[in-house]
Amino acid sequence: MNEVTRLLSDLAQGDTHAAGQLLPLVYEELRKLAATRMAEEAPGNTLDATALVHEAYLRLVGPADEARWDNRGHFFAAAAEAMRRILVDHARRKAAARHGGGLARLELEPDLAAAREPREDLLALDEALDRLAAEDPLKAELVKLRYFVGLTLPEAAAALGLSERTAGRHWAYARAWLRRAVEGSGEKS
Repeated sequence: MNEVTRLLSDLAQGDTHAAGQLLPLVYEELRKLAATRMAEEAPGNTLDATALVHEAYLRLVGPADEARWDNRGHFFAAAAEAMRRILVDHARRKAAARHGGGLARLELEPDLAAAREPREDLLALDEALDRLAAEDPLKAELVKLRYFVGLTLPEAAAALGLSERTAGRHWAYARAWLRRAVEGSGEKS
């Protein structure tokens, strides 16, 4: 009888030391099995092959089951099934509403990040934007298109009938003006 099969038999008989002796013998094969399973998963999975092996091993030799394996092949078949269940459970938890549901991760584009630079209090920004609109309605409209609508600089320039270069100068001026106005309103309170 091969060593793995003997340890599986000892484990089934209740030998608690057999689990500790078994892991080093089966770890590499379990890791390969886990890597194969993980390769089938979508990219960006937070579970890795090592964590999958450890979780599956705990399920296989833990006290929750009184499982008995006939041989090495039976053990690895059970390991593959345990890994499948872990991945399914992980996917269900990830898809649960409290974990973001079916929302997809989006990369933040630099243009969108730039559109959100004034991170100050929204009320102070609104007040400052009204003052900018009184002074220069075109620049205020550019800010509204970039900040609130989320248009890129080229899109906002096209919407206002400006060249990109002119829109870029207006945008730089308006951001600086608003930053100064918002910071100034924070000093008054």
